[in-house]
Amino acid sequence: MALVILLLMLVHLIIMEGVENLKKLLKYFLVGFSLVAVLAVFSFTVNADSTRDQGVDLSHYQGSTAVFGQASDKFAIVQIGGYYDGSFVPQSTYQSQVASTIAQGKRAHTYIYAQFSTKAQADQMLNYYLPKVQTPKNSIVALDVESGSPTTDAVMYALNRVKQAGYTPLLYGYLNFLKAHLDLATIADSYPLWLAEYPNYQVTTSPNYKYFPSYKNIHLFQFTSMYKAGGLDGDVDLLGITKNGYNGTTTASNTGATEVKTDSTTTAIKQGQKANNTPKSDIKAGYTVKVNFTASKWSNGTAIPSWVKGKSYKVQQVSGNKVLLSGILSWINKSDVEILQTANQATTYKANLTVDGIWGSATTLKLQQVYNMKYQDGKISKPSSLIKVLQKHLGVTQDGYLGPNTINAMERKAGLTHTDGKLSSPSYTVKYMQQQLNKGLKPF
Repeated sequence: MALVILLLMLVHLIIMEGVENLKKLLKYFLVGFSLVAVLAVFSFTVNADSTRDQGVDLSHYQGSTAVFGQASDKFAIVQIGGYYDGSFVPQSTYQSQVASTIAQGKRAHTYIYAQFSTKAQADQMLNYYLPKVQTPKNSIVALDVESGSPTTDAVMYALNRVKQAGYTPLLYGYLNFLKAHLDLATIADSYPLWLAEYPNYQVTTSPNYKYFPSYKNIHLFQFTSMYKAGGLDGDVDLLGITKNGYNGTTTASNTGATEVKTDSTTTAIKQGQKANNTPKSDIKAGYTVKVNFTASKWSNGTAIPSWVKGKSYKVQQVSGNKVLLSGILSWINKSDVEILQTANQATTYKANLTVDGIWGSATTLKLQQVYNMKYQDGKISKPSSLIKVLQKHLGVTQDGYLGPNTINAMERKAGLTHTDGKLSSPSYTVKYMQQQLNKGLKPF
């Protein structure tokens, strides 16, 4: 419409001013046309961005519950673990982060830190992680490829396996690294990309498209690692891929909370839905709650600091319509919090071990997870940091070796009255450990 008006004005001016002033008039017309074009592009960009959902990607650095940068965030992509050329480092926070994402009415997806170079390694990695995915079918399972020596054939093979398993495959990385190691053009012809690029490490709450890593088939753009003070990756969904696995939202009948509808269900999804459907009036000590971004005052009327908003805390005590937050010992009204976990939810560490009394890699891995070890690979070195942690809990010398004194203490903890400082195979003490781990408990 603006262009039509400009054309009519040009015709009118030619009639009034004469042909000799045509060059000057054309100059004015072109300036006006350029202004209209700039405004149109600006309007399009704003309108397009307003429809693009923002969200986060999470790892164990964010803790056991999902953290978001803004109340308007719509999704979280959660790390299930890492694979490093044959070594596994599963994330003990994965299930609880997925559950607490669902509890907040947001869409949860999965990613694997993937350092691999062969199809055999891809099989080893995916045979281990795909059965453990807790997000719904059709949801994203991304491969984070940013280190090692990846090959095009292996990455294509792995992405195809993710697709065959019923999930949406996505390749994450930095454009320069991916182009240097892979035939990225071929991969992008078949699979969507999730690329990262940001100019600095200042807090950034919306994308700066001046630094957009232009390439074909990009669906997700990670635009900052400082989405909020303290560090958090921020992402924007350019084409709606984070809606895969979900069928919109509904309103929970008894709480009024927003609830995402999933294509399928898992243990984590059920846990999140249970928290979402629990009325705030039912909050008890032991629940985990998030301080709402909109909360402004503690129950005594004093202002809530900005760094508290969006963070989660255990409920230490309940009094009427108020709850006492553990750690910061502040009372807040129930209306200003959101339930993320109920006290009787299954723990992240709950195992499904065969109780055979044989101390193998599966038992070691669960011990590493339940004691929140930095390296979770199912292996015991000599000396072992895991054994040192067990020794600390048993109250014996922490030398990292599984000697007679340590075994005697383990046997006593397992209930044996006659101890010999030896672990047979099978072992009653190891059976005790496996039983405790299957309950989601620390054995010692």
